[in-house]
Amino acid sequence: MNYLTDSLHALATSLRNAFRAPTTVEFPDVIRPRPERYRTTFALLNDEQGDQLCIGCLMCERICPSTVIAIKAAGKRESPVTGKKRGYADDFVLDLSACIYCELCVQVCPVDAIVMTRAPEVPTFSREDLVLTMERLYANGVDKPRAWGDGTRLMAMQEPAPGAAPAHHAPKAPTPSGPSAHTDDKPASSAAVREEPQ
Repeated sequence: MNYLTDSLHALATSLRNAFRAPTTVEFPDVIRPRPERYRTTFALLNDEQGDQLCIGCLMCERICPSTVIAIKAAGKRESPVTGKKRGYADDFVLDLSACIYCELCVQVCPVDAIVMTRAPEVPTFSREDLVLTMERLYANGVDKPRAWGDGTRLMAMQEPAPGAAPAHHAPKAPTPSGPSAHTDDKPASSAAVREEPQ
């Protein structure tokens, strides 16, 4: 009897959904409105004078848990805009095919050079098309709308509010002292001395 009841319930669910209006859309021909904090791909930014913001510090490359960022630092040289010596990056590559979109690279950037954007990349059939070169990253900074966060804003969210009480930590357990506190790291020998029968 339970088998028949379960079958009728399954059939009713199927019939109820068979005539329901579809809720899917044909992406990328139709793109639904995105929420404010929606973020998809990455962009590199220039400053107000048109000079690249990235200073080649490699912080984003080091913190990336998926190791999808590869930067070739150029060292310090004079800026063509301001004339001051500063760091530059000769090459910047980001592989979207293995990115987990954790936004840690954006959070640690000291100059807000890398940001995420709200416009997704165009679907592709080739993995090579998901590799963002330095030229594509700078083009994204011009063509695509930025996401809400940058390094300065994300780091400010991590700091306690002014006047907030410091976090209390549980006291540590006292460490034992004396000869019994030190144990030998080597395991005791399992070989026992046996008396041979005479």
